[in-house]
Amino acid sequence: MDAPPTYRLLDCGFGRRLEALGALVIDRPAPTADGPRHAPAQWTDAISYRSGRGWAAIDGRRPEHDAAQVEFDGIVMTAQLGSGGQIGLFPEHAANAGWLRDAIRSRSAEAPDRGPEVLNLFAHTGLLSLIAAAAGARVAHVDASRPAVQTARLNAERSGLASKPVRWIVDDAVSFVKREGRRDRRYAGFIIDPPSYGHGARSEHGRGWQFETGIDDLLDACRAIAGTDAFWILSTHTPAWDPDRLANTLERHVSEARDHAQPRELEIVAESGAILRLGAAAFLDPWRSTTR
Repeated sequence: MDAPPTYRLLDCGFGRRLEALGALVIDRPAPTADGPRHAPAQWTDAISYRSGRGWAAIDGRRPEHDAAQVEFDGIVMTAQLGSGGQIGLFPEHAANAGWLRDAIRSRSAEAPDRGPEVLNLFAHTGLLSLIAAAAGARVAHVDASRPAVQTARLNAERSGLASKPVRWIVDDAVSFVKREGRRDRRYAGFIIDPPSYGHGARSEHGRGWQFETGIDDLLDACRAIAGTDAFWILSTHTPAWDPDRLANTLERHVSEARDHAQPRELEIVAESGAILRLGAAAFLDPWRSTTR
């Protein structure tokens, strides 16, 4: 069987992005793409998402296929044309793969018979969970959406990783972390990508998630279950949270030794040369702390 095609960002601009999911070329909203398009001629035949109309070609025809499999550095992910212009994956997180692999492999070298246990919260359809598992980690994949977790398990099968030690958990992230604290569990690494807003499943606090008001409590709860020298990836698409603010927040809550977090823009460079900025990320690993 031929390998799936890689994901491609072709161009972006004027509040939209142009992506290739194999033969499926799509045009969908990207509010942060506020510059001009670099390759306007490429947009003509794309399947586009418009509010109130859904997905359709320029002549109004609905797409014959609404799903495709794409590959990210050895991981096979399912892209599905969904409501609101979503496709069931966040390609910008693929840029975190190298840092995550290094953090896991350095710890696996210390205990080759038992890989580090990594907690992925708001894990969605599993790109970073599967990268972590392929690198040798034991992963707890937590998301409140049952369909997202089901898709993540399918992605594991398609990537040849179904036998890897991944716990697939449908749960509210904050509630799960606090229960893990009562169980006295410890994790060697954390991947945390909270939405700006969310409702969660079986939440103990009975309120919907808000990044602005919830991130401090969540990081404190995670710190309580962090093993010695745990590593951290924190990311967000929340407006007004730039990389430095995110890194400072991560340092304040999880770094007893004042190890420095590395800030980074979540962005993709399109084949046209346009840059699509999609949020912020911060990385902290006491084993290779950096000075900012």
